[in-house]
Amino acid sequence: MHDDGLQWGGRFATPPDPALLAFGSSLEEDLVLAPFDVRCSRAHVTALESGRIIATASAAALRAALAIVEAEIDDGTFAASARKTNAEDVHGAIDARVRELAPEAGESLHAGRSRNDQVATTLVLYARDRAERGAALSAGIARAALAQAREALRDEILLAATTHWQPAQPILLAFWLEAVAESFARAAARFDRVAADACAASPLGSGACSGSTLPLDRAAAAKELGFAAPTRNALDAIGERDLALDLLHALTRALGAASRPSEEIVLWCTPAFGYARLADAASTGSSLMPQKRNPDPFELVRAHAAAANGALAAALGTVSGIALSYHRDLQETKATVIRAVERGLGALDAFGRAFAYVHWNGAAMSARAGDGYTVATDLADALILRGVTARHAHTLVGNSVREAEREGRALQPSDLATLAKAAGLTLPLDAPLGARASVRAKRTVGSTSPEAVASAISELETVLEARERKVHA
Repeated sequence: MHDDGLQWGGRFATPPDPALLAFGSSLEEDLVLAPFDVRCSRAHVTALESGRIIATASAAALRAALAIVEAEIDDGTFAASARKTNAEDVHGAIDARVRELAPEAGESLHAGRSRNDQVATTLVLYARDRAERGAALSAGIARAALAQAREALRDEILLAATTHWQPAQPILLAFWLEAVAESFARAAARFDRVAADACAASPLGSGACSGSTLPLDRAAAAKELGFAAPTRNALDAIGERDLALDLLHALTRALGAASRPSEEIVLWCTPAFGYARLADAASTGSSLMPQKRNPDPFELVRAHAAAANGALAAALGTVSGIALSYHRDLQETKATVIRAVERGLGALDAFGRAFAYVHWNGAAMSARAGDGYTVATDLADALILRGVTARHAHTLVGNSVREAEREGRALQPSDLATLAKAAGLTLPLDAPLGARASVRAKRTVGSTSPEAVASAISELETVLEARERKVHA
């Protein structure tokens, strides 16, 4: 592959400073875009041929050359040879390789096309592909969490839910697992929206900033790439990065959905909790301490979530700081998005794999579900049902908890009698004093009662099945 560094030198007669050429190169980050650039270039050939700008024979030669490049990308030889050139980016490297394979026809490949609309289109194709990947990963994690939820529901494993990391109320482990599934179902839906939006309009044929005087068949090119239509405004099309930003935003939200349960799993795997154990296949040891079993995948997921948040802020800041049309700043946005997306999707995949290796200690969870007076709210609710105001009930139960704490005991039937008397009730107070009774007593839709959790699991499974049918329709 040959490239002299002056592919687009124009009026410049001297070669660029090698150090500055290297500084401006995005080839390494761009290599992941190579398959999408080939698709983009193939569609541009269609636009040229349909517009009768190049002959059928030239179009055939270009398609044949692009097919060879595509095969080289697949087998890895293209990346190796591209790195040996002075190409500024993967788009230039592919153009140079096509000119090498089809010298005469290759000189016409860039007719009516700017790297501005080429990069914009390639990045949208990349966003569509990676959004579909993110959606599949997120939906898969949601389904796995629901499968675990069904198993935990069957055993009716209890768990003390926390707020502020303090014991709050008893719930079912299945309730927690279904909550994890809900967040990943939403993540899949966000990725789906990005993928759908990435099918709307094709920037290809917008040129540098104003369109072209050549009769490019933009509609034919858009159709070949799976777009509904060409973009309406060339100036907007070549400088906006909405789909790339939307993809990165969807990824940050998906990684957030992974990071939050990761935090709990890391803590639950400690001996102090003993609620979970990570299998050897997902654990790491220590270089010094032989006994260690570290939940590294979940710790790394937390870090990747933070890194993605930073990348989104950087990308948003770059795009919002430039005028309309293309500016080279967008090259850094592209690199920021690609790095964050590739690493972030890897983190999502790792979370899903590690999550399958978590073994729940249902006995330990259930045994401590009532610790910390987690049934206190149920006692207050029982008073409210007997006509006591919420504020007064809160105070009365708080007094009972304080007395139990002072005596170092759990709440007991005598506390119900004391509460009834303090509230001026003539009949005994009926309220659950155990964690399991508390869970079973819940009445509202979306609660942690076994019936409500079973219903939520079934409903979300239906949602995910409908999504799957739509994706494969």
